[in-house]
Amino acid sequence: MASFMILASVLITCQMIFIRAVLGQSTIWQTEAVIYLMIGATMIGLAYVQKLKGHVGVDLIPTMLGPKGRRIMAIFTLFLTAMMMALMLYYAYDMWHFAWKRGWKSETVWAVPLWIPYLVMPVGFGLFLLQLAADLWMVLRGEDIGAAEDLGY
Repeated sequence: MASFMILASVLITCQMIFIRAVLGQSTIWQTEAVIYLMIGATMIGLAYVQKLKGHVGVDLIPTMLGPKGRRIMAIFTLFLTAMMMALMLYYAYDMWHFAWKRGWKSETVWAVPLWIPYLVMPVGFGLFLLQLAADLWMVLRGEDIGAAEDLGY
């Protein structure tokens, strides 16, 4: 889904460039659509990248620790990250609900109901939180130690 959103934003950007540069006309909805699509792709892609262990990590300290130290650090890091994402989920839901309840629209000519693009934030943070919980569960059970050690946990 996230990759299709990125592809759509690239195609829309190309169309926008063509309209501006070749046809000499102004654009109405393209910039806003690209922004919303890229934010959506980022938010929806969070959980998938976490599942693949693809987030950027610094492993200087974990590599100096033994397996037990890496496991403890992985538990601490995953728990702390999950707590931060739970807080982000709460505020993202609050912002989405506020925009939906009040009927907010973007201040552009397109006038997108803002609850639609805002919805990707609680969905993305929620999926990311679920993936973090799954990773934490795996590390606690000792089933994900190989992947955790590869990451420097």
